[in-house]
Amino acid sequence: MNSGTQWVSSSDEIEVALHDLGGAGPPLLICHATGFHGLAYEPFARRLQNNFSVWALDMRGHGATAAPSSGDFAWTGMADDVLACIDWIGGPVAGFGHSMGGAAIGLAEVKRPGSFRAAFLFEPIVLPDGVTIPNKGNTMGAAARKRRGEFGSKAEVLERYGSRPPMGDLDAEALAAYVEHGFADTSSGTVALRCAPESEARTFESPDKPHVSDLASLNIPLLIGAGRLVGPMSPAHFAVATAENVDSAELRQYEDLGHFGPLENPDRIAADLLDWMPTI
Repeated sequence: MNSGTQWVSSSDEIEVALHDLGGAGPPLLICHATGFHGLAYEPFARRLQNNFSVWALDMRGHGATAAPSSGDFAWTGMADDVLACIDWIGGPVAGFGHSMGGAAIGLAEVKRPGSFRAAFLFEPIVLPDGVTIPNKGNTMGAAARKRRGEFGSKAEVLERYGSRPPMGDLDAEALAAYVEHGFADTSSGTVALRCAPESEARTFESPDKPHVSDLASLNIPLLIGAGRLVGPMSPAHFAVATAENVDSAELRQYEDLGHFGPLENPDRIAADLLDWMPTI
C-alpha cells in the first residue's frame, strides 16, 4: 500500500483509505469509478502535482477499504466517504470524479455545500430524470458477478487484462497501477481482486443513484466530460444530460475516448483539467 495512506473514519464504521499522491498547491481529491480504486489514478495525478496537492480515496468495498459489514453499498455511503476525506484534508477542495466517483462528488456537495470549490466530472453516473436502472436483472451487476476474482499472479492479470478491451484500452501505466494495487496476495499464493465481484455487483445495483434533478441545486463550477456516445443510453448520454440541466456545468466531449477516458489518456484529461481549473 502507498506509504502516504491515511485511514479516515466514515459512516457505517468504515475506515477509508486516503492516499497522498503528492504535489504542491491547493488540495484536489480524486474519486474513482466502480470497481477501481484511488491508486489506479497515480499516472493521472502525476500530471497535476505542479499545481495541486493530490489525494485519492478508496471508497467502501474498493481498493484497501473494507466492504461494509451490512452489505449496503448505497451511493450516499460513498458520498459519506468523500466527505470524511475532505474533513481530514481540510476543505474546500477541488475535485475530479470518474463515473460513480463523479456522482459521489455531486451527492457530497448537495449534502454539504461548500465542500468542493470546483470539480471535473468525467461521465458521472447521474441519471436523466425519468430514467431508472433496474436493481434486479442489472446487466452491469450480472457481469460483475461473472468476473474472475482470482489469478495465479499479478503478471498473469496484467497479461490477460492488457490483451483485450476494455481494460486493454487503458494507458499502460494506469493499467499497471490498477493491477498492482487492485489485487491482494492470498494465503494460497494467488492474487485476488480487492474489490470482490459481489461488492462490485452490489455497487452497480444500488438503488440510490442520483438523478439530474437531485443535483440541480449545485452552484460550484463543474466541467462535465463525455466520451463517445454508444448505444441508446450510455454514461456519455448521462453526462450530456447533466451538463444540459445543471446551470453551473459546462460540457466537454471526447469522441475518441470511452467510459474509461481518464485512464485511457491521462495526459489529455489532466491537461484539460489544468486548462480549466485555474480559471475558476
